[in-house]
Amino acid sequence: MNGLGRWLVVACAVLCLGAASDPRERLDDPAQEARARALFKDVRCLVCQNESIDASNAELAQDLRAIVRQEVAQGRTDAEVRQFLTDRYGEYVLLKPRFSWANAALWLFPLLVVLAGAALLISRWRTPPMEAELTPEEAAALARLSEDPGKGRGTAS
Repeated sequence: MNGLGRWLVVACAVLCLGAASDPRERLDDPAQEARARALFKDVRCLVCQNESIDASNAELAQDLRAIVRQEVAQGRTDAEVRQFLTDRYGEYVLLKPRFSWANAALWLFPLLVVLAGAALLISRWRTPPMEAELTPEEAAALARLSEDPGKGRGTAS
């Protein structure tokens, strides 16, 4: 790629970044805007699911950014803004959910299932199979088979 092509790519990238955030949406106070932008990275876009509202272009992400900015402008702390969003949209709205026993169980249950399965396989592998006792008919048949091969066949000596 020549020098002009590189400049065109850089110019397009800068214009795309500039278009991603409408200046009319930004807060007047730079400190509040910085707090809001930091919060954007912690909030999940409910449409994109694995993307923050900072990176998403979905309409719902725009709405959530507006809500976060409104809450920050009203003087709410970061924890209060997160709590407001969690109360309204559920814990799923946070990209990094808070620790709770329910979340711990959700993450640990698959590991416990795998460990229980491994323990079961190991116990089966180490335990020799049980020998079944023969029924009287099977014992008689075995005795007949293990007799002297020449005996009872009617062979002449």
